[in-house]
Amino acid sequence: MARYTHIIGWGKYVPSQVMTNHDLEKMVNTSDEWIRTRTGISERRIAGPKETTFSMALEASREALQVANFDPRDLDLIVVASATPDHIFPATACLLQDALGARHAAAFDLSAGCSGFVYALSVASQMMVAGTYKRALVVGAETLSRILDWTDRSTCVLFGDGAGAFVLAASETPGGLLSFVLGSDGSGGDLLIVPGGGSKLPASESTVQERLHFVKMNGREVFKFAARIMPKSAKQAIKAAGLESEDIELFIPHQANLRIIKSAAQAMDLPMERVFVNVDRYGNTSAASVPIAFCEAIEQNRLMPGDHVVLVGFGAGLTWGAAVVQWDRVLPTPKPKLKTLLRRWLGYRRASLSSFFRRLGRRIDTLWGIITGRRL
Repeated sequence: MARYTHIIGWGKYVPSQVMTNHDLEKMVNTSDEWIRTRTGISERRIAGPKETTFSMALEASREALQVANFDPRDLDLIVVASATPDHIFPATACLLQDALGARHAAAFDLSAGCSGFVYALSVASQMMVAGTYKRALVVGAETLSRILDWTDRSTCVLFGDGAGAFVLAASETPGGLLSFVLGSDGSGGDLLIVPGGGSKLPASESTVQERLHFVKMNGREVFKFAARIMPKSAKQAIKAAGLESEDIELFIPHQANLRIIKSAAQAMDLPMERVFVNVDRYGNTSAASVPIAFCEAIEQNRLMPGDHVVLVGFGAGLTWGAAVVQWDRVLPTPKPKLKTLLRRWLGYRRASLSSFFRRLGRRIDTLWGIITGRRL
């Protein structure tokens, strides 16, 4: 029997710290008018000192699980899309799995730049359609402010931080995620890159002095690529879903640049009334961009039962991804009983305590080894 993947929960998190264009005027040679005219961005959110990709992913995930009225212990799979994970390894998804208490879930990270969330949706959905998993958490989370060169006005004005998450469930009911189109062109890999920090150019005095651990971008070429690939991949996904452009009620593109968004909408013959835009308030949050926009579209009642929605991302790699979603009727979920709430609360706390004591045990073991001479 055919299986489908439905979005049953959604959540987002953005830092409270707002950085406006006027703030940037005091930092680099730029202006509010220059930024807004070329990008459509007025402000962006910047992670605080104690906020990380993991911590923001955790907040977005908890909100999505709450919307779904879902116990994290019932999750089978966690996929985190990010270009800015907390560590090279372990995966941020594993940190998330532990913090949520999702003890039965497989977990891994996925790196596809700003296309990462659509890629992650595709991977999780196909694994669920195949019958391998039934319930998944898909997250896009970024702390791009940590890899920006704040002296480079061509990049530092563009990006922001945040996270968005979906809870997915497999079902025999038609609808949900209808189609995906993924693609890449590695010949453009150097157009959007962080050169240092990997195995080719590991951190050294010279890589730091040459500022190779920051985002480098050929803005003109990336713009041309995005303006071409976004409408093309969206049309392919629409066709794969058996639909026409006029069947699409809402277009949620990657929020990188307002001019790119308008160009794509025009190429698809979609009026801007059917396009969701929040790039003015958040800038480019990479893999978090599409899920944050999706959550806000729901908050603003831009989605009605039965609507068809197109999600599109493009980014480093170069990569691109598009998906078509048939939005399902969201029935009010009954308030969970006190017993369920208590069990969920204890699950979160138990996971945190368990993680703490495991780490404490490892430190005690290391210390005892040094004292007894087993470890020097």
